Amino acid sequence: MTTSEDVWRRETPHILAALVRRFGDFTAREDAVQEALFDASQQWPSAGVPDRPRGWLLRVASRRLIDAKRQDGARLERERWVFARERPDESSIAEAAVEDRDASLEVLVLCCHPSLSPDAQVTLTLRSVLDLSTEQIAALYFIPSTTAGQRISRAKTTIDGDGRHFPRPSTATERLPAMLHALYLMYTAGHSRPNGEDLFDRNVTFEAIRLARLLHAVPPDETETAGLLALMLLSEARRPGRRTQSAEQVTLRDQNRTLWNTTMISEGVSLLETALPTGPVGAYQLQAAISAVHSEAATWEETDWPQIVELYAMLARIAPSPTVTLNYAGPSARSMVRASPLRCSSRSSLTSA
Repeated sequence: MTTSEDVWRRETPHILAALVRRFGDFTAREDAVQEALFDASQQWPSAGVPDRPRGWLLRVASRRLIDAKRQDGARLERERWVFARERPDESSIAEAAVEDRDASLEVLVLCCHPSLSPDAQVTLTLRSVLDLSTEQIAALYFIPSTTAGQRISRAKTTIDGDGRHFPRPSTATERLPAMLHALYLMYTAGHSRPNGEDLFDRNVTFEAIRLARLLHAVPPDETETAGLLALMLLSEARRPGRRTQSAEQVTLRDQNRTLWNTTMISEGVSLLETALPTGPVGAYQLQAAISAVHSEAATWEETDWPQIVELYAMLARIAPSPTVTLNYAGPSARSMVRASPLRCSSRSSLTSA
């Protein structure tokens, strides 16, 4: 059953994108959206969800913006003139707000402003795309609510320093690395939380995967976008086996592999088989390839450790880090310098690329 909260969480990025397209100023529009959502939380439980919730929210948010402009004196009439010109009557705004395309990716682009730190980019994405509260963002990062609030405040201060506007990228791929990194951190934040009664982390990981799918579709030949989507799918596929019913963590060696989602695994491997031979191999593709080798092994003992060693060696050259070095050490020891030839399988194609 769809609740009021489900509706306004789904509609938030669309409303925000519509207001930014119309008025340009990101921060003020984000505040107006939050005020509209507060009004909805007060009215919808008793009055019911409107037939056109997106139009309702956009109308209320726009009115909030008009009210705020009254404090700006001379700018009020200009704002009213622009608003009236674009919306001749109250009913037409609902029609104008209903769009077929998904605006979430547009908001993600805005949140990945180059002046913001990666943490600030992800925090704004969680707030603007998922409409998470400060407390929910803090829970995802395992930090105090005050720290999460400070991140949001610093991000808005940075925006203020840039004139409260988020300039659009000059090219389609200008902010792609930042967007991929934001989605990677967004998925990691949701994926790293333990399963339990509070499963909001699933909403975060599913939204990260959904955004990665949208990003992969425009354009579909960006190999690192395919790599990130594959990495998320392969990781999500193994989620059911990672914890017992009592929420205790299960190591990869001891996981019940029949619980893994074979459909997601097949999709992830297929994405890699298409991406790896066609473009430069990046860190996301290599991490996904390592995950694919694990995911395709029927048992722990059948894992192709030499191939994992080779992939980690490539990853260490492209994106060296202490974590990569630590993970590299284990498979290297297991392989015992055994140099097995590449087999004609999907796992072989991952390494041969």
